[in-house]
This record gives sequence, structure tokens and C-alpha cells, in this order.
Amino acid sequence: MDTVQPGGALAGDGLSSLSSSPATIFSRWTFAVSQRYQHLLDKTVPYILYRWIACLFVALIYALRVYLVQGFHIITYGLGIYMLNLLIGFLSPQIDPEINDGPSLPTRGTDEFRPFVRRLPEFKFWYSVTKAFCIAFLMTFFAVFDVPVFWPILLFYWLLLFILTMRRQIMHMVKYRYVPFSFGKQRYDGKKAPSTDSISLPRD
Repeated sequence: MDTVQPGGALAGDGLSSLSSSPATIFSRWTFAVSQRYQHLLDKTVPYILYRWIACLFVALIYALRVYLVQGFHIITYGLGIYMLNLLIGFLSPQIDPEINDGPSLPTRGTDEFRPFVRRLPEFKFWYSVTKAFCIAFLMTFFAVFDVPVFWPILLFYWLLLFILTMRRQIMHMVKYRYVPFSFGKQRYDGKKAPSTDSISLPRD
């Protein structure tokens, strides 16, 4: 039974008005949209090739946009630095052997199979790259981000930074003997190497 509050209002009416407030309705709507968006992202996880084709399409649209307007070189430079940072995370192991002495990757064929675990998983790498291109594309519609710069200097500096960073990453891979790609578990054809126990001695 509803209780009468001072002023003649019922307690149930107060709760219903509180639950139907604009802030509550907006929070419920954003939660439902985020759930739906996350569900759609989860459904794209197995389709690796199609995801990267879509990412390449977005990147081409951004490149075409920058080429047509002949500007926004600062945004492109920042995007390139961010891509380089993501690439290093994608090529790096989750556990850095320089810091932790945990289980290492197999270096011989007789070692136990342990797949390469990335610091930045493939799906998060793809999602971050695609989202960065989309944000950069939207930023090209605001003139405040079009800072006049001499773009060949930015390109030269980015190439130099890319070469130095990848050189350090390759040296790290050679030093700790790992490859940032897993080709699946090793398969055996069922043939066993002959052992000394199975060799029968000649009879007299």
C-alpha cells in the first residue's frame, strides 16, 4: 500500500518519477547501445581477413581525404606514431624476458610447444588501428587541426624513428630467440625413430 507523503504525493509516484528521469533513461539507452556494439564486435572475432580488409578500406578513405585536402599532416604524423606503438606491442611477447624470468618460448624442436602470447592481441590491435583511422578521419573536418608544417621533415623523422624502433625490436627477437608468430602445434606423422631397445640381436 502506498504511503502518503507531505504535500499529498505518494511514495510510489516518487519512485516512478525517479526511475523515468532523463538521466536514468539516457544511462539505460547508452548501456543497451554499448551492449549491442560489443555483441557485434564479438561476432567479428573469427573473421580475421574480412576485418583487416575493412581496416584497409578505412585507411584508404583517410589517405584519399588527406590527399584531396592537401593538409592535416600533423594528424597523419601522430597517427603514424600511434601505429608504430601498436605494432611494437603486437610484435612483443606478453612477458618480457628482460624483466621476468618466466617460461620462455621453445628454441629447439624437442622443447614443449608454447604458442607466442602477444602483449597486444590481434583483435585489440585491429580494433585500435581501425578506431584511430576513424578518429583521424573525423578530425580532418576541423580546421583547427590543420597546422601548416613542412611534411617531408615529418615523413623523414617518422621513417628514421621506424627504422630505429624496428631495429631494436629485431635485435630483441634475435637475442631472446623468439618469433612473434605461431603457426600451430607441431604435428607428428606417427613414425617413431628406431631405438636401441627395439633392435633385435642376430641369432646364432
